[in-house]
Parts: sequence; C-alpha cells; structure tokens
Amino acid sequence: MIKHIFFDLDHTIWDFDRNAQETLLELYESYQLQALGLSSAVEFISLYTANNHRLWQRYHLGEITKEELRQERFRSTFLELGILPENVPHAFEEDYVRMGPMKTHLFEGAIDVLGYLRKKYKLHIISNGFKETTTTKMERSGLNPYFTEIIISEDVGVNKPHYSIFEYALNKAGANKHESIMIGDSIEADIRGAQNFGMQAIFFNPLKADLPDDVKWQIFRLDELLLHF
Repeated sequence: MIKHIFFDLDHTIWDFDRNAQETLLELYESYQLQALGLSSAVEFISLYTANNHRLWQRYHLGEITKEELRQERFRSTFLELGILPENVPHAFEEDYVRMGPMKTHLFEGAIDVLGYLRKKYKLHIISNGFKETTTTKMERSGLNPYFTEIIISEDVGVNKPHYSIFEYALNKAGANKHESIMIGDSIEADIRGAQNFGMQAIFFNPLKADLPDDVKWQIFRLDELLLHF
C-alpha cells in the first residue's frame, strides 16, 4: 500500500523546456545574438536543448561535474553555430541561471493533481537539480506547501540513479521502499534508479518516447495519476 510518493521536479512538475525557451528568447534579444551571426532563435534554442539534455545525462551518471555542465552547455552551442571563441558571451550562462528559475510554468494539471494527492499521501521531491535553482523554482512556483521533504542531490552528495539518494530520501521521509513510489521523466535516473533500489516507479512520458521493456508503468499526463491514486 503506497503511503509516500516521490516526484522528480524538472521535466516532471516544473516544465523545464517551456521555462528555458522563454528565458532563452529573452536572452537572445537582450544579447542581440542575431548581430553575432545567429540567424535563428529557434535553431539556437533547439541546439542548446539537445546539448543540455546530453550533458545532464552525463551529470546524472557522474561523468561530469556541475561546473563542467555549466561551462560547456552554452559554449558548445555557440561554437557549433559558428561563433568564434572570443565572441562567445561569457555572462550568458550566469544570466540564464539567474533568470530561468524565476519562471513558473508547470505541466498542465500539476497543482490540481498535487492538491488531491497530498490529502491522501505524503509527497516528496527527489531532484538532481542544483540546490540554489531548485530552491528558487519551488518557491517561485508555489510548490513548497505540497511537499514534506525536498531531497536535492547536491545535499546528498550523489545523483539519481545511485541507490544512496533513494535510501537517504526514504530515511528522511520515514518511509520504506514497499510503501513508496517514484514518478519522473528520466528512464535512467528516476525509473531504473528507483527500480534497482526496490521501489515501484512511474515513467512520466509527455513526449511519448518509446517504452523500454523493463519499464512497465507510464503516464502521458499528470492527471492520469488520479486514475491510479
């Protein structure tokens, strides 16, 4: 019987791509990137998104550090689009990190679903996001009242999918794995991480990606959780 529901934050509750796109469009204009030779904001955002996802996958697996991720994601994007190294705007990352977490777009139905679930279950966050940005996102989006524990990988010292972060989260929540379930968008970090630890997991799959054979439970919209809980 489930008593504790653990959620990922980015790409699961907080709409990372929508918030990032809005931030990047604002920065594209304020930095006058077209004058640097970038002809398309859409192309810039698309390439950045691909690079950012690739680097986050490496960060989840412990292959790169937080600093390496932040140094590389915009630098590689600018260079791939033909900007000379000396013309790369070095404050771009700093402004993005400052502005992005202030955005408040959540996935459709998030507040209604969380409001319903918190009446019946203890809700918690387990995030691989960086501490300062995660804290800002939660506060600005009005999410803190819905969650009992907010577990951030920087505080724990390991990222999902490492079993230690799930062990830490359950201990902090006063839960055991048999009465807990993880909901997230990352097959590797959220789903396999939880399953390998011995927890049930639900794959949040709004983009309708192919479902691997070892993943048995998926939803496409958050309000589908109301059918199960």
